[in-house]
Amino acid sequence: MTSPFDAELDRFCDALWLEDGLAPLTLESYRRDLTQLFAWLAEQSLAPDQADAQQIQAFLAHRHVDEKIGARSLARQLTTIKRYHRWLLREGRRSDDPTLTVDPPRLPKPLPKSLSESDVETLLAAPDVDTPLGQRDRAMLETLYAAGLRVSELVNLPLAAVSLSDGIVRIYGKGGKERLVPLGEDAQDWIKRYALEARPHLLKGRGSAALFVTERGGAMTRQMFWYLIKRHAHTAGISKFLSPHTLRHAFATHLLNHGADLRTVQELLGHADISTTQIYTYVAQERLKTLHQKHHPRG
Repeated sequence: MTSPFDAELDRFCDALWLEDGLAPLTLESYRRDLTQLFAWLAEQSLAPDQADAQQIQAFLAHRHVDEKIGARSLARQLTTIKRYHRWLLREGRRSDDPTLTVDPPRLPKPLPKSLSESDVETLLAAPDVDTPLGQRDRAMLETLYAAGLRVSELVNLPLAAVSLSDGIVRIYGKGGKERLVPLGEDAQDWIKRYALEARPHLLKGRGSAALFVTERGGAMTRQMFWYLIKRHAHTAGISKFLSPHTLRHAFATHLLNHGADLRTVQELLGHADISTTQIYTYVAQERLKTLHQKHHPRG
């Protein structure tokens, strides 16, 4: 089915193909996005290359309000419109780019996946602590949850960074930034048991600066720990998505649920900007709403 815009779209898509070698489906997506814009502009008696910033913003508002198009789809469509106007500039058909002042739609922030406190307890209890590997895994899970570590911080943790007498762990996070994080009694107890019993058994006389080691005496890796946590989640009967980072999210959410202030959580997580930490307040609020609805007589 032809449209009055086919010639313009053909020229633009041919340029995209020559520049980037885009796939046919991608080019078709560009055509569809621009066809919708061009048709709307035609209703305003405007040619495709005559829109100003206000008109493009009005088109996006029309798509959102009248056609119920979501923010992510609008953001993708705006990307197409920006690409088209950069092409017009290169072709000498415009002397300005109206899309430079068009505000992109605000995308909803995805809430981090977390676990309930009972789920965490079930997961922590999953390893078989009658074996050296089970003691190691229990100690790692306890440390990850107690200190809210990134998985890279956990697997790279040197033995010397843990002070069981003071109950703290020294972490070198992103950008080499150092922070001290409390461990809590349970994590301390499991690290001590692992360090005295399981770690020497795994090392078999070999030396290692790493706190958590494998059967071969090497340091734990991110990939191996990812596999371990998934295996223990299966043992614990936890079917929801789970990764090492999920326990870091649970650490932050549970602290806020129990009254910790945002600045403290920011310091413990090692976030440079508090705006990064604020996402957890939404998780905590959603949990409070759920508890209110479940337990309040008028919830």
